[in-house]
Amino acid sequence: MNLFSEIRSLVIASLDDMARAGELPSGLDTAAVAVEPPRDPAHGDMATNAAMVLAKPAGLSPRAIAEALAKRLAADPRVAGAEVAGPGFLNLRLYPSVWQGLVAGVLTDGADYGRADIGQGQRVNVEFVSANPTGPMHVGHVRGAVVGDALARLLAFAGWDVTREYYINDGGAQVDVLARSAYERYREAHGLEPEIREGLYPGDYLIPVGEALKEAFGAALLDKPEAEWLVTVRDFAVRRMMAMIREDLAQLGVEMDVYSSEKALYGTGKIEAALAELERQGLIYEGVLEPPKGKTLEDWEPREQTLFRSTAHGDDVDRPVKKSDGGWTYFAPDIAYHYDKVTRGFDQLIDIFGADHGGYVKRMKAAVSALSGGRVPLDIKLVQLVKLWKNGEPFKMSKRAGTFVTLRDVVDQVGADVTRFVMLTRKNDAALDFDFDKVLEQSKDNPVFYVQYANARINSVLRKARDAGVDVTDAALAGADMSKLDHAAELSLIGKIAEWPRLVEVAARNNEPHRVAFYLYELASDLHGLWNRGNDEPGLRFVQDDSATTQAKIALARSVGVVISAGLGILGVTPVEEMR
Repeated sequence: MNLFSEIRSLVIASLDDMARAGELPSGLDTAAVAVEPPRDPAHGDMATNAAMVLAKPAGLSPRAIAEALAKRLAADPRVAGAEVAGPGFLNLRLYPSVWQGLVAGVLTDGADYGRADIGQGQRVNVEFVSANPTGPMHVGHVRGAVVGDALARLLAFAGWDVTREYYINDGGAQVDVLARSAYERYREAHGLEPEIREGLYPGDYLIPVGEALKEAFGAALLDKPEAEWLVTVRDFAVRRMMAMIREDLAQLGVEMDVYSSEKALYGTGKIEAALAELERQGLIYEGVLEPPKGKTLEDWEPREQTLFRSTAHGDDVDRPVKKSDGGWTYFAPDIAYHYDKVTRGFDQLIDIFGADHGGYVKRMKAAVSALSGGRVPLDIKLVQLVKLWKNGEPFKMSKRAGTFVTLRDVVDQVGADVTRFVMLTRKNDAALDFDFDKVLEQSKDNPVFYVQYANARINSVLRKARDAGVDVTDAALAGADMSKLDHAAELSLIGKIAEWPRLVEVAARNNEPHRVAFYLYELASDLHGLWNRGNDEPGLRFVQDDSATTQAKIALARSVGVVISAGLGILGVTPVEEMR
């Protein structure tokens, strides 16, 4: 049930009637016609931009279209009033019975209320986290993991067929550094002094890896030259690190569908195949790039390289894919990896990258555009940094990690649910302050508490009504006399509930799961506001002396709970039934 969608259908049908009556030209494109909440609730219940959108193609003034449309809309039994505002906006007011009927609809739909089919089963690949397998996940990975997983849940809720994917960066020099670091811990396990020289990973997390190497190989690798043990130790350490990362993700409530290896692209012909496809399109050539901005001729040497003509697909400059020494650049395997995703038949690709990957956006989009013939869109979300605070000071690094605060440090402090919700209280491209004290604070200023408290209040009133002998099953509540919900504050709360299906669609179309967290806070605020007004106005309390009135008011509370549970489910947060 989507009331905004229903009223939009009414607007489109009325525009079609106007075209048939000769009041509008036929064949107008109405795709941009929207029905949404007005910016100022005093202006009405809903607003449509139809007249503003169609005025130019129709060759008519917006106000003339709006006035004609208002007359047709006012004839619908759901519409109490249609008023033209300004140059041609149209504000609509609906009869209370429409809002009251929505409560029954929410309870009938249950957990499916707000679920959409706008994805139409299209296959979307969401790649996120993709941390180097060189250590435990740090707090920056936490935010990327939460954003990616919540986005995947949101898209699935809105009708997409979603695959969560982790790209293991195990093909670069950093895994050789991991091997050398693990080898020193292997030596330490044999009672030797480890040489954790500059450039190696100092964290204590590699001590168990060294012990495991000793258990697996005994002393066989000691005193061997690096060339003889590097590959063995590297593969062993990467497997152990990926096991640790999987445990970290599980602790956060994240499960991947696919793990893809960068190393698997080398020596298999996949990189060559991707570049051959680009070459077939005339997009690979030998050339010399212009000097980077800020570089002088003294510190930059022009050299011929194999280049991808990424400027043909929207990039600022062409990009090297092969070095002058014949080795692949970092970009080449990434091209091959995305080509693999394209050939797997995905209709849409989404990458969740850290803020330091900003320079990768245009080149990666250019590669996917070229390799898919423009068929597969790639959306890249950059996740900004998280600053950790505790006791008014920056939270210190983890000794176990050596250089950073780990996912486990954060989750151990506040729990997975709080961590996930707080990571979505800012848009992904905005920096986020994570204050360990404030996120556990029981106040309105703490959004996760405020939303969970609303859900706990709803469950408490359900228990109270149940103890009073009121049937509070969803089926019984859906049959309540909703005309009892006639106070402006109650109707306003229903109006906020009505926004949920539209919010899901908007958030999913824009790949913005943070909108769900924002909406839940607003919904909780409205619920708390109505609850608190009941302290002064007994008629607004959810439990009344009259059982019929009680049942209707309980139905309203329960419908809020349905939406909160659905929203928290998208965020990957477990609803709290009782605050302790």
